[in-house]
Amino acid sequence: MVDFSLTDEQREIRDWVRTFVERELIPLENEVLIRERRGEEPGLTAQERRELQQLAKKSDFWGVQTPVEYGGMGLDAVTTALIETELGRSFASFRFGGEADNILYHANEDQKRRYLLPTIAGERTSCFAITEPGAGSDAKAIRTSAVKDGPEWVVNGEKTFITGGNEADFALVFAVTDKELGADGGVTCFLVDRDHGWHSEPIDTMGERRPASIVLEDVRVPEENVLGEVGKGFPLAMQWIGKGRYLLPARALGSCERLLDMSIEYSKTRETFGAPIAERQAIQWMIADSQMEIEALRLLVLHAAWQVDQGRDSRHAQSIAKLFGGVKANEIVDRMMQIHGGMGYTRELPIERWYRDLRLLRIFEGTDEIQRRTIARDLLKGRVKVGATLG
Repeated sequence: MVDFSLTDEQREIRDWVRTFVERELIPLENEVLIRERRGEEPGLTAQERRELQQLAKKSDFWGVQTPVEYGGMGLDAVTTALIETELGRSFASFRFGGEADNILYHANEDQKRRYLLPTIAGERTSCFAITEPGAGSDAKAIRTSAVKDGPEWVVNGEKTFITGGNEADFALVFAVTDKELGADGGVTCFLVDRDHGWHSEPIDTMGERRPASIVLEDVRVPEENVLGEVGKGFPLAMQWIGKGRYLLPARALGSCERLLDMSIEYSKTRETFGAPIAERQAIQWMIADSQMEIEALRLLVLHAAWQVDQGRDSRHAQSIAKLFGGVKANEIVDRMMQIHGGMGYTRELPIERWYRDLRLLRIFEGTDEIQRRTIARDLLKGRVKVGATLG
């Protein structure tokens, strides 16, 4: 028999995060919307984010998945998915402090001292820079180059749609160091400080996120800033990309839960032709379909996370969860806007904001098409057998 119950610790953590979101994040939403309507930066301000992180740290909520030996909580994947779901209940995007890119743990001792530890402490900020104007889903097509010049590497190229690139003081830059070897042995990861000479420009989008375009022109990087080994950068990139893909639909799950709650309450009070719209079959079907899909998404997310905790190859399950989550989250937010009618279309309510934000889930960190390609190839090549995901 499969046991779907949570441990006492998991319930306590989930409930603590839900209370944090209700007390600290949701009350900020109206101000966030007002600032955005005035044309100011979307989302929480840097100061608000820091204050919230420090507030959570007082309750020992720091470094959710950071190993205990580095001062973090060292939580498992299922518990982390539960946390992301609760954080998704607010469109005021927030993450707890004390985290560092997973591939930074491959750093040598000197690099850990200069990059990893300060990042965990919140003293430094990084960004992952692999995507380029001509290399999005096809990460092997990167063109940024790095040429050895004495004790330094000279890096030239452009990165785009880099999350956190506007705020970061150093970047994990992937560059071609040997064209002949290609991605399998000719790509290297460099730790590149902003002070080394790269600059960034924000990219306006239809949602909250404002990724960066990063330009590197003859940026000189010391040899000691190679992360891992020369020519071994692509496996690091895939390790970064593959980590926590289940967390994206987990956060969307929380958004859908809140949206459905809002729509249920609205349908009980909004009347047409002398009765609440909750009594209309058309509304009831939208609510029922959304609940069905939310519960299906929850199981897909937790199953992918469970596989991670079991040490299994979870990439197939994560692709399924991300694909289903992206498609269904967009269908659900569309239904919830329909239930709210004209009010849902206005900026007086946060539904239109979620409508824009959730659309990104079908594009970034692997498009719907890439997920379908991955799922199909796994099946066609026999890497995964139909019906064998629990075996």
